Amino acid sequence: MAAPIPFDKDFDVEPGRCYELSPLLRRVTSPNPSLFTFKGTNTYIVGRGNVAVVDPGPDLPEQTAAILRAVEGETVTHIVVTHTHNDHSPGVPALVAATGAKTYGFGPHGTGVRRQWPFASPEGGDMSFRPDVTVPDGGTIAGDGWTLEALHTPGHISNHLCFTLKEENVLLSGDHVMAWSTSVVSPPDGDMADYMASLDRLLGRPETTYWPGHGPAVRDPQPFVRAFIAHRNEREVQIAACLSDGPKTIPEMVRVMYADVPETLHRAAARSVLAHILRMVDDGRLAVVDGEPGPDAVYRNA
Repeated sequence: MAAPIPFDKDFDVEPGRCYELSPLLRRVTSPNPSLFTFKGTNTYIVGRGNVAVVDPGPDLPEQTAAILRAVEGETVTHIVVTHTHNDHSPGVPALVAATGAKTYGFGPHGTGVRRQWPFASPEGGDMSFRPDVTVPDGGTIAGDGWTLEALHTPGHISNHLCFTLKEENVLLSGDHVMAWSTSVVSPPDGDMADYMASLDRLLGRPETTYWPGHGPAVRDPQPFVRAFIAHRNEREVQIAACLSDGPKTIPEMVRVMYADVPETLHRAAARSVLAHILRMVDDGRLAVVDGEPGPDAVYRNA
């Protein structure tokens, strides 16, 4: 078994309702529940009066309307995007049309990819998003009584940013760290080596709470992040064990490693295993039997 993670799936949320989380933070959850989005995408409103909206979510008129209801009588000055998956940024154009606010993010979809692989990702990306203002690692976005500091945390996706809300010492963690589930890391835009480095980067940071892109808050983040790292390392031990009796394909490994997981999730699991395998091939622990690394290759222990 992989190392346990203290997941929290207690998230009794009403889509479209604005929840007061703290003096500077509110949340509106989009009505897009799924196996991969849990109860829906969390949109955060930062500040009072002149506010930032973080992750407008998917292109759903009801979510845009809910955000606008939540900020009625206020001015949206910034629209901030953690990353460009289709459940986070496609709602940007409708919110821009309604508010005129500028958009902020690390860059277009694919910005930050370290290495090109000879296969495509089946996961959807928002190819239309182009931030008005590019926010680099360590960059700040300042508003009326609030400050967001960006942390470039690639892995789940190459242009992923987390944001520290400095005044409250909390982290808007996007899909990098969530309380309800592990994060999907799907190559080629997802990168397990990057993801592990981004997890390491959170160790020792001072934020007391993480507010993620899906599900409830992570209330005790440091042990949680350590559990994520241990879990991922154990997955790589499992991969090596699967290959100890000879070469195998990824689907063969998934059937063994995820025997206790519904088959409906095996496709996503296969992408995660691929991400681990590419990391292990790169550092010399695994080898390809013939040809190039990819989802259809046969692998063996080096």
